[in-house]
Amino acid sequence: MRKRIVILGAGTGGTLTANRLRRLYSEQEAEIVVVDQDDDHVYQPGLLFVPFGLADPDEIVRPRHRQLDDGITFHRAAVDRVDLAADVVRLADGAALGYDVLVVATGSVLALDETEGLTDPGWMDKVFTFYDREGAAGLRNALERFDGGRLVVNVVDMPIKCPVAPLEFCFLADWYFRQRGIRDRVELTYVTPLDAAFTKPVAAKTLGGLLQSKGIELVTEFNTGTVAADRLISYDEREVPFDLAVVIPPHAGAAYVGRSAGLGDELGFVPVDEHTLQSKAKRNVFAIGDAAGVPTSKAGSVTHFEGEVLVENIRRLLDGRPLEASFDGHTNCFIETGFGKALLIDFNYDTEPLPGHYPAAVGLPLLKQSRLNHLGKLMFQWFYWHGLLPGRDIPGIGSAMPEHGKNRRSA
Repeated sequence: MRKRIVILGAGTGGTLTANRLRRLYSEQEAEIVVVDQDDDHVYQPGLLFVPFGLADPDEIVRPRHRQLDDGITFHRAAVDRVDLAADVVRLADGAALGYDVLVVATGSVLALDETEGLTDPGWMDKVFTFYDREGAAGLRNALERFDGGRLVVNVVDMPIKCPVAPLEFCFLADWYFRQRGIRDRVELTYVTPLDAAFTKPVAAKTLGGLLQSKGIELVTEFNTGTVAADRLISYDEREVPFDLAVVIPPHAGAAYVGRSAGLGDELGFVPVDEHTLQSKAKRNVFAIGDAAGVPTSKAGSVTHFEGEVLVENIRRLLDGRPLEASFDGHTNCFIETGFGKALLIDFNYDTEPLPGHYPAAVGLPLLKQSRLNHLGKLMFQWFYWHGLLPGRDIPGIGSAMPEHGKNRRSA
């Protein structure tokens, strides 16, 4: 009997999952339906470059439906809720989609209203975020006008997409103002709720050292309660004044998840088994990417590595076999450090970022600035559209984190 697989979200996770499944099943074996409320697929890593004039906000967007292989149905509509008991997705346009397997891939959204004062009159004037197209474009204009003062980059709270991106913004801001010849007139400050520059000790030491070497002040354990007109105020009443603020609000899951009884947690993310990606609520429901409640970074590389595991487990479920494929939390991220260089980190649930090379003893340097890593960061955009979204495997690189090349002794 022909099965119906419904995928909610046509972002990175939903698109690569749909394309992998289409190659696995013929149209006679499975109907694959992808649902999204709009047709704009944004290359989100490109948003980091927009404020510095290194990318155009219109050039990092392509139609969602054109990233899907032939034989995949794209339904443009918002999701009202998921009825887990009936195996039905109810859409805002009145349609009801029954499913044999459901994949939640609707990513995460900016929870702007969670921070007092964030969107008051200073919003998009002296306070910006680069995590969406409008904010990144507005920040580009603000940076062009900025000729001195204190620029504060503030992570309000976790979780956020791509936890290294705010650090990258700091490093690129240092480069940007030096290129303009006004770095001596700009005070850069990075404000984080963490007790260090990053969550993992070895990487935190490296990244904290980079901030220090570039003259960027690090303020830790700052839990932002209010964004006022010219200062951040923490819950313990500490203050950080600013002339221009770049604020990264906490992220939450899609709103419909909260309207779907049993599907999500208090933040709107879908609790899943961290290795199989199967929902803890019902066996024929899975989640991938930012939507999945797993203890690792919400990053594009995670979604890519999850895709291989997810599709294999969907196949096993439909075949009536136990789920065996296992996601180990594999994550890697290029960290742009300015001046044509970048770092690379690679880690999983059990192994923190370590020095060495990726993906083997001969490869890209880990936790070390290099021109090669910068080129890798730039080349990733081509790979994203032509390799990652089509759901293609990378020769020599699987979903599991490679052990070879990592220098555990030096760490």
